[in-house]
Amino acid sequence: QVRLVESGGGFLQAGGSLRLSCAASGSSFSLDAMGWYRRAPGKQLEPVATITTGGSATYVDSVKGRFTISRDNTKNTLYLQMNSLSPEDTAVYYCRAFTSPPGWGQGTQVTVSS
Repeated sequence: QVRLVESGGGFLQAGGSLRLSCAASGSSFSLDAMGWYRRAPGKQLEPVATITTGGSATYVDSVKGRFTISRDNTKNTLYLQMNSLSPEDTAVYYCRAFTSPPGWGQGTQVTVSS
């Protein structure tokens, strides 16, 4: 079963940047599609970005042009580069592996102040 550990969250002001990382172990990372999800206060979990094994990425409309998902299969690590952050991006961010059963990390908090 895949194990996922996120890191890189923090507290910052609007307009800033963060890079989240997700280290994977226990599975063939390069064979799995991966994704980032987030849960904002009082809201449901939503997909933010996904990336296929071949590197094709999709994004939710609200982050297009600001966030970039990438993966390094040699390091078994998934990334989310987040630029031009706004308070609306405040959430707990989770890494997901599209394995069977699906794998989830413990989450990392991102807080953006205005």
